[in-house]
Amino acid sequence: MISRKVEQLLIATLGFFTAFLLWFSTAAFSPSIGQTFSLSLAELGLLASSAIWLAPPGRVAAGWAADRLGAHNVFAIILGYSGIVSIMSAFATSYEILFFERLVVASAGISFVVGIQHVAQWFDEHEIGTAEGLYAGTGNVGAGVGALMLPRIYGTNYTDAFLHIGVLALGVAVLYKWRGEPARDAATAEVAKQNTSLGDTLYVWTRYAAIALMLAYAMTFGLEIAMNSWLPSYYTEGFAASIRDLGFTDVAAIQTAAGTFAAVQSFNASLFRPFSGYMSDLWQRKGWTPYPILSTEQAYAPRVHWLLTALLLVTLMMVLLTVVGLAGLLPASVIVLAMFGIAVSFGTGGVFAIVPLMFPDRPGTASGFIGGISTTGGIVYPLVFGYVPNIHMGYALAALVFFVPIILFYLWAMRSGSGIEAHGIGTRDRWLDDGSGSTTATPGGDD
Repeated sequence: MISRKVEQLLIATLGFFTAFLLWFSTAAFSPSIGQTFSLSLAELGLLASSAIWLAPPGRVAAGWAADRLGAHNVFAIILGYSGIVSIMSAFATSYEILFFERLVVASAGISFVVGIQHVAQWFDEHEIGTAEGLYAGTGNVGAGVGALMLPRIYGTNYTDAFLHIGVLALGVAVLYKWRGEPARDAATAEVAKQNTSLGDTLYVWTRYAAIALMLAYAMTFGLEIAMNSWLPSYYTEGFAASIRDLGFTDVAAIQTAAGTFAAVQSFNASLFRPFSGYMSDLWQRKGWTPYPILSTEQAYAPRVHWLLTALLLVTLMMVLLTVVGLAGLLPASVIVLAMFGIAVSFGTGGVFAIVPLMFPDRPGTASGFIGGISTTGGIVYPLVFGYVPNIHMGYALAALVFFVPIILFYLWAMRSGSGIEAHGIGTRDRWLDDGSGSTTATPGGDD
């Protein structure tokens, strides 16, 4: 008999796997959709970007709702409506209708922060990194499964794929509602519910550390989902001659090959995320704080240092992707992409090993802000990749324009000093002294 908290972790993981499969099933069929509707490269970039459009506001709302209504209720609702619209999209009669319906289906990705809140309500501080990593990493595999398996199972028949995935989502929604529980005890759930006032929300949104974590997640998970959407088109267009030389000539074969290469990133970003959570836990246990400029006073300070290591590695891998792409080295590109996926996983796992510890009384609100606004990266990056004249240069350009400034802000926000989680625009009393009773701090928490 598995324990209650392990059961909740398994339910959350299954829910997020299904949500990810819904989210990126469109990308798996982008070449065949592009051929069916005669889409240009820029239009393919727009289609890839659209998968993220509803995530920023949706995740903010979903995180708040998880605190207020319980994760089991919110997750079931998200899977339910996404599954229904996915089924509807199988019968779309025009590209405009298909685009709109797949936009709604892609909003399944807002469920991530709901699961983060759910897992945080069940696991203790010393194991939170590993637990959140297992949830998010295993769930993220849904994107890799979609890129790798869907073209092999369905060929270019994306309508059947959308139908069957929608039915699966409805079944998981029922399971989540039936077996899911919001927290380990009623008191834990009530604390989160009580801290959902406007003042609580604005307090989290205005902390410099929360903004830094949001930006760090934008350059890791925001980048990951951008690549999930973009990479099939990138390999189809950027290495067209190399793929033909391998014997892939028609649209279905090229789509399968491009999806296979794209899945390398997704699988590594997913499979190594539990390892990243474990590494954050390990750095915490060992007390490793190698960067002098970063904070060392907080109990969770070693986790902050681990995350900076990840951000530096992601930036390096982006530059290397451009280098091997310009050289036309397809095998080297796939190898670098594999390392890139690992670096991304270090960042995504590192962020959410910190969030529940920094804001323990507002886990959904904090997760919604950090995990929601950051997904705008998934909108912006494909547009940059698609509109840069040289398809390989987009990676280095994104690293220079976006990632270097993000790292500098992270260094400033997380610099040495006490109470980094409290520093921000306005004081704690300004935001929380609203008569709601939410001003009581948790020891070691966000005070």
